[in-house]
Amino acid sequence: MPDRLSALDASFLYMDQPTTPMHVGSVSLFRKPKSGFDYDGLVDLISSRIGLVPRYRQKIREVPGRMARPVWIDDVDFDVTYHVRRSALPPPGTERALCDLVARLMSRPLDHTRPLWEMYLVDGLSGGRVALVTKTHQAMVDGVASIDIGQVVLDDTASGRSTPEDVWVARSEPSSWRLMYDAFSENVSRPGNAVEAARDAVRDAADTVTKVAGVAGGLFSAVRTAVRPAPVSPLNVPISTQRRFAMTRTDLEDYRAVRRAHGGTINDVVLAVVSGALRNWLLTRGASVTPTTTMRAMVPLSVRGDAETTGSIVGAGLLGNQIASYLVDLPVGEPNAVLRMHHVAHAMREHKESGQSVGANALVRVGGFAPPTLHALGARAANGFARRLFNLVVSNVPGPQHALYAAGARMLEMYPVVPLAKGQSLAVGLTSYDGGVFYGFNADRDSMADVDELGPLVTEALAELVATVPR
Repeated sequence: MPDRLSALDASFLYMDQPTTPMHVGSVSLFRKPKSGFDYDGLVDLISSRIGLVPRYRQKIREVPGRMARPVWIDDVDFDVTYHVRRSALPPPGTERALCDLVARLMSRPLDHTRPLWEMYLVDGLSGGRVALVTKTHQAMVDGVASIDIGQVVLDDTASGRSTPEDVWVARSEPSSWRLMYDAFSENVSRPGNAVEAARDAVRDAADTVTKVAGVAGGLFSAVRTAVRPAPVSPLNVPISTQRRFAMTRTDLEDYRAVRRAHGGTINDVVLAVVSGALRNWLLTRGASVTPTTTMRAMVPLSVRGDAETTGSIVGAGLLGNQIASYLVDLPVGEPNAVLRMHHVAHAMREHKESGQSVGANALVRVGGFAPPTLHALGARAANGFARRLFNLVVSNVPGPQHALYAAGARMLEMYPVVPLAKGQSLAVGLTSYDGGVFYGFNADRDSMADVDELGPLVTEALAELVATVPR
């Protein structure tokens, strides 16, 4: 049987529109080793390791008549040099120039006739550094265990690692008649799929009965939040096809110190910092801010957790699409930094205890068995309603706390680039790595000319919380 896209990954594909391309990105800065780090070496490195991510040599084919969801097929004309590209910054190679380049690259949609990813080696950065910029469609990464091409090139040591020899022969592309026949055969041979999906959804709900009073209450709470329109915000305007990008770095130990002093999770501190930065951003714009002013964030959470990252957010497409989404009202009107954090922690705790994430996952599974054409329309409609449900996305990827290397070059910093939803002019992505927390701000070019101000405002909001930590 064909390798068919999952319901969730098909949703990301159908949401792809000129003003809302559904690719995620990353910007990684490296210190160039004495041995050098050039384009040919990067191509050789990816060529030797791309077998670890077979999806990156596959493209998407639609089934004629939308009889079923699209399928993955091998790209018989795969050319790694099309996907791995090079660029250079003009002297003096500032980070501002890098951000301008990233904005231009992220504004361009991916070519849907080829595997849906690109990587750029950017030379000329000041201080003897180079950058890797990646673009990957969210439909490419399926499952918690999946990894992307950016992770494949990274090693724990400068000496790298050996990989098995990759002997790959592309399978011939199926004909349109074959795709239609397979879709028809699946529908005939598996008529019980919808019933089985519904049973799985019920089973998911039953698993949470021991933790909550009942999943119905959690679903009711989720629906109650969703039907309340998101607060009016200058972030929610019609957006263009062009982007701006900004980034800033902070210290992970500051977040840990605040968590130790005030409780909660690292993620609670992150959301409190974002709340404080957005509060001051509104004030710089002369917007009306009262003690009850809020902004609603869509917070995608990983189903996984551990002692350090429990409650941390996973950026869609970076660690997989097995995520649950929460709507969190950020208390941007609260002038006290500690109270902002307590409000956020309380809201997140209520979400986790309500079982809403299970309800959301169950609904996604059932939705996958709708006719694909209606599924596409539903996904587009959901994207169109995004600005009614939430004001922005905040996505945080917990990364490794040790140095990583690519072809012997040490990675210094890594910034995520989160796609914009329709009618939303800002998406905040951040990741922790090797003692730092790195923010990437992806913004609409026309409505967010002041996106560069958000970095200093994040630093200021974090410093305000750190000042409350007893010495």
